[in-house]
Amino acid sequence: MSTLAPEPVPADAPHPLDPLTAAELATAAKVLRGDARVTEDARFWGVTLDEDHARRAAPGETRRARAVVICPSAHLAYEVGLELGDTPRSTAWRELDVRSPGCSSEEARQAAAACRADPRFQRALALRGIHDVSLVMVDPESIGGFEPPEYKGRRLTWGSVWHRISEDDNGYARPVQGVVPIIDMESMEILHIEDHGVVPLSQESGVFSTGVVEPRPGLRPLEVVQPEGPSFTVTGQRIDWQGWSVRVGFTHREGLVLHDLTFDAGRKGPRQVIRRAAVNEMYVPYFDTASTQYRKNFFDWGEYGAGPLTNSLALGCDCLGVIHYFDAAVLGGDGVPRVIPNAVCLHEEDDGILWKHHDGRSGRTEVRRSRRLIISAFATVANYDYGFYWSLYQDGSVMLEIKMTGILSATGVAEGEETPYARRVAPNVAVTNHQHFFSVRLDMAVDGPRNRLVEVTAEHETDPELDPYGNAARTVLRPILSEAEGARRTDPSRALHWRVESAEARNRMGEPTAYRVHLENTAVLPVREDSVCARRAPFVGRQLWATAYDPDRRFVAGEYPNQAEPGADGVHKWQEEDRSLDGTDLVLWATVGSHHFPRPEEWPVMPVARARLRLEPDGFFDRNPALDVPPPVSCHAPRPRRRAAPGRYTLRTRTPEGCLYCCTVHR
Repeated sequence: MSTLAPEPVPADAPHPLDPLTAAELATAAKVLRGDARVTEDARFWGVTLDEDHARRAAPGETRRARAVVICPSAHLAYEVGLELGDTPRSTAWRELDVRSPGCSSEEARQAAAACRADPRFQRALALRGIHDVSLVMVDPESIGGFEPPEYKGRRLTWGSVWHRISEDDNGYARPVQGVVPIIDMESMEILHIEDHGVVPLSQESGVFSTGVVEPRPGLRPLEVVQPEGPSFTVTGQRIDWQGWSVRVGFTHREGLVLHDLTFDAGRKGPRQVIRRAAVNEMYVPYFDTASTQYRKNFFDWGEYGAGPLTNSLALGCDCLGVIHYFDAAVLGGDGVPRVIPNAVCLHEEDDGILWKHHDGRSGRTEVRRSRRLIISAFATVANYDYGFYWSLYQDGSVMLEIKMTGILSATGVAEGEETPYARRVAPNVAVTNHQHFFSVRLDMAVDGPRNRLVEVTAEHETDPELDPYGNAARTVLRPILSEAEGARRTDPSRALHWRVESAEARNRMGEPTAYRVHLENTAVLPVREDSVCARRAPFVGRQLWATAYDPDRRFVAGEYPNQAEPGADGVHKWQEEDRSLDGTDLVLWATVGSHHFPRPEEWPVMPVARARLRLEPDGFFDRNPALDVPPPVSCHAPRPRRRAAPGRYTLRTRTPEGCLYCCTVHR
């Protein structure tokens, strides 16, 4: 029996997991517009690669995608399955609650323009001395949980209002307190203008741009130089570096995604660690009764999308050193694709000491410096800016660092007004206490697809006969074997953390190979359980959730959280099915949290605050996998002698290996 040879794969064919290109997004929009169900006034909320199909597809196979299209005049919305091959077509249509899809940037601009054109809005501004509405900013905000009952069934938003005194002014420094437009996002009709009373506008400038603030003197150049180039290689979307291999992905909803993280220690062959990693959702609740604050609780990814909000990064500002950039393509709400140049930055950084020991008997010192590979992206959500930095380390560790900066979301206050739920940062300006929750989805694959979750704690020995000195403590391992047990809380008092173990592989000690999960920053909602934010985002009530993989359960708060019934969908509901987690395709949903007590030092622009999640090998290797990292070349290079400044002297110590250490000592 003869067999046909497989068709050759074109050299330029994308890898099945590569992000959708601008051409593919244009094809998707064309297919949708060509369908009779799609109206002339159609709007779009993203087209995303069907990753479940992509993981089973061969290179060159027809790619599939999911799209969300909104038809305002028909009061309909659809989720559509698509094939994007030589004969592109739609394959499945599912009607959605028209309120479900998120808001695009294009829709936000339309809503803001509709507000500025409304006579009632103009009159409310005139009462506050604002007559040039072109300088007024309106940010449409999610209204989930606070829909006025008289507008039931409508796709709604409300507007937070800000005033600029010039085109270059920082409007976020001048909140227009008390004016709240309610907007129908289908018709762009201004349904109602709430006016809660005039509050004086701040007269203080909030401008912080270059040329306005006098630069601090004395800062000299600091150069990052890699004369022989970087240590990483890039092939398409694949990165290889120091034993690590990873693919860079990008989606409309989550922005930066990492696929197929493997590590090869000692050149023995790559081993799987994580199948997929991404910041899956961001939820930001505010804790204030003020008229322009009490509604604020946002699913920034589920209601706006990280992809379209991703920045184009600049060399020397966002990233230093020898940089490789990845562009990304997104589909606008108008159905027009656009490319974000330099959407993802790849670079190396020195990270201090990796490991070291000084032998005081022989005088011998062994030291290695750590280097990390950083894959990063920044997204701007109106006033706030968020950086997502995935770092890979030479010892097999992985860290996500989230950097929060930008401008605080302020409220206007009168002179002498009490602000029990906010802090004043400028005259007539206060900032509400709030939180930032980031759900990080980790599709684990530690030495293969069959994993289990184990909770680890330190607990004292309870039997006095076994512990006559009272200082014995055990490492207690508790397997989490089903979804009903999969909602976990941190407890630093017991050194609580989690292990993701292979259900099959063992190390030389006979233990399951594993990776340890640490959540370095967590927060708990400080509000009543019947509050809107507690009911809308139950996932923030636990720091870790574990579920079995399901291709249709992609987002921690549910597929469409915008104006959804609070708590109707999401990881807390899936847990009720109580599927087995013992040796399964394990998905972790880690909740990184930050409680933000505002400070005057964060005004008018906020220095970076950080929140972190860390994964490190725990019995995955038999020994330190970074023993083979070479010593720094500069450690062995002779250094020129320098004349010490008056009042100081310089000590120089040479080790037996020829390393010269210098330090300057103050008398």
